[in-house]
Amino acid sequence: MSRIAVDLLGGDGAPAVVVDGALRACRADPDLQLLLVGPPDAADDVRAALPDDQRRRITVRPTGAPGGMAAGTAAEPGTGRADESIRAGMAAAADGAADAFISAGSSGAIVTAAALGLGRWPAVRRPALVVTVPAVAGPVVLLDVGATVEARPATLTQHALFGAAYGAVRLGLDRPRVGLLSIGAEPGKGDRVRRTADALLRSLTLPAAGRYVGLVEGHDVTLGDGIDVVVTDGFTGNVLLKGIEGAYAMAGGPEPGRVAPRAAALLGVAGTVVVCHGAATGADIATGITLAAGLHRGRVTSTVARMLDDITRLIAEQDEVSP
Repeated sequence: MSRIAVDLLGGDGAPAVVVDGALRACRADPDLQLLLVGPPDAADDVRAALPDDQRRRITVRPTGAPGGMAAGTAAEPGTGRADESIRAGMAAAADGAADAFISAGSSGAIVTAAALGLGRWPAVRRPALVVTVPAVAGPVVLLDVGATVEARPATLTQHALFGAAYGAVRLGLDRPRVGLLSIGAEPGKGDRVRRTADALLRSLTLPAAGRYVGLVEGHDVTLGDGIDVVVTDGFTGNVLLKGIEGAYAMAGGPEPGRVAPRAAALLGVAGTVVVCHGAATGADIATGITLAAGLHRGRVTSTVARMLDDITRLIAEQDEVSP
């Protein structure tokens, strides 16, 4: 069984879309238990829609319903009301009441709550959000997509380690090929941060026998030719990811058998946390819950953390002195 804490108040369409997503996930996975964090009335809607013998799979950690919230409307991000369910859900993951936490709320609030409530991996100062993008030649791991907006060279280097290890553990990639996103693939392209990170990565041993292949461009993320992991800062990664989502929408969705990334795993904290798109639908929430359960069952975050323990300490020392 996987016990997933779900933020009922996260996202533009909460709590209605979260209730929908929770029901979808429960019906698809009989080995799933949900701890619904938020207004008890919304949690009751999930219970009521399940058969009597399945309702025991749903438990509740109540938080105050946002005052004046219309049905189906989320609390305003950045308010104490919106963040209350995030903090309560993170506490559930920290105290062992849940194996993982998922929210479609403010990514900044989620990352902060995770760092404070769960703690960070040793020597990690800046977590990363990672997604798997369906590409022509095979899936591509993309990070960061929003956790660390302004990244130092050493941060990008550390996130390259995250990506290589995550690709090996989560996707089973053999000797993952890692690239650094820039405005050109030729050496020396990009700003000072990218050029410095490129030099650092060329001298670094990657986990899982990974190989750094140098600078890559935006189209490499969706083509996937010769690349398995693409590293960038959270600002650029978030813009790129939403551009990819828009392209899928124009094309009528990804090709059959491929799933557009609508949920990201948070790497760098001592627990399993999944962040969904703020505009998530019920199907997106269900995908996020499924991702959280898969990460827990595969012990993905803890395995990645063990793989990186020694190397990340060296990167942290570089981060202390880099401008």
